[in-house]
Amino acid sequence: MFDRDRWQEILTALKQNKLRTILTAFGVFWGIFMLIVMLGTGKGLQNGAYEGMGGFATNSMFIWTQSTTLPYKGLKKGRTYYFTTSDANALRQQVPEIKLIAPRQPVWVKTGQGENNVVRGIKTATFSINGDCPDMNRIDPVTMIAGRYINDIDIDEKRKIAVIGRRVKDEFFTPKENPIGQYLRINGVYFQIAGIFISQHNGGQAEQQEKTIEIPLTTLQRTYNYGEDIYYMAITSISNVPISSIENKVKDLLKKRHIVAPNDNDAVGSFNVEKEFIKMNGLFIGISVLVWIVGIGTLIAGVIGVSNIMLVIVKERTKEIGIQRAIGAPPSVIISQIISESIFLTSVAGYFGLVCGVGLIELISNMLAKQAASGPNNGGSMFTRPEVDFKVAVIALTILIISGALAGLVPARRAVKVKPIDALRYE
Repeated sequence: MFDRDRWQEILTALKQNKLRTILTAFGVFWGIFMLIVMLGTGKGLQNGAYEGMGGFATNSMFIWTQSTTLPYKGLKKGRTYYFTTSDANALRQQVPEIKLIAPRQPVWVKTGQGENNVVRGIKTATFSINGDCPDMNRIDPVTMIAGRYINDIDIDEKRKIAVIGRRVKDEFFTPKENPIGQYLRINGVYFQIAGIFISQHNGGQAEQQEKTIEIPLTTLQRTYNYGEDIYYMAITSISNVPISSIENKVKDLLKKRHIVAPNDNDAVGSFNVEKEFIKMNGLFIGISVLVWIVGIGTLIAGVIGVSNIMLVIVKERTKEIGIQRAIGAPPSVIISQIISESIFLTSVAGYFGLVCGVGLIELISNMLAKQAASGPNNGGSMFTRPEVDFKVAVIALTILIISGALAGLVPARRAVKVKPIDALRYE
């Protein structure tokens, strides 16, 4: 703790070098300001990327069929085949590490139409149609805003019900209409609307998902003559078992069931979400490390400026220091005076830099929140909710105090090395 006289001495010493003090303080201010802003924006990018995934299961993979590239057991290469619902059942029984399997069959795969004609009254539009099962909503969940999602009874009884995205609802119904229980004609067949959903993703992915109509997989297979065919499967593993550890096991079983050469790696396509998630985590860790390196480097530049101005102050107060030494002031007193002045300058400048940095991040965060509140998935941005963790602020303040002490250490040591008799003669 400093008494009032000591604070006054510090302020007087700094005022005597007003311009230098301001420029030096700005260097410290800018260093901590940039560190906080870069950390906040880095967190905003990370939040945006993670929120863009919605509630997607990260320990998951997608697997689909591709043309064979090797002949095997009398079958030529270039053969086309499809997974079936029997494959999904076999995986459930023979791979115990699997938690969820969600087969999906889009209508457009065989028709080649890309989008499907959907009609209500005199209105006609084109939307994607997927045959799904309840587990799909556990792997890539959507938010139901009305009604319900597909359930097991729909699958077992092959019910002609549909769960539609928000943009499908907006296309066929007015805001005052209740779509639940109404009918849509999908490729010539009527389906009753059981639920309406919005995407948990953002941006273009959310928009695309909300332009989708989902119907029970078994209903689609029977209604549009797909038999047991499915286009791809989404698979998740049980807790503490990486999906990567069972990926090859799943592929080997499927190759065996469809008479595909064991070494034909191109015959089964897959996308491992877990691997991509790990890569993304590594990217943000790298960004965070880079931000700290750049931010601390900028802060060090400011601290060096503090050290330089303290050297100037020590030189100008040489006679004063000599008088203190002559009347018996121990070196520790001189050192504490110089270091306290350095800490004071660094802390004040750094505090304002910290406050301004946090203030700017909060302002941006509030603006983005208001924009997002204007409509579902309105922003669609990879940058959302920039924030500064409290621990980061504490670490920044600690760095400031230590930096201030180090900045004053060299000038303080130089001050105590001056002999009292030489200091008294100094002009």
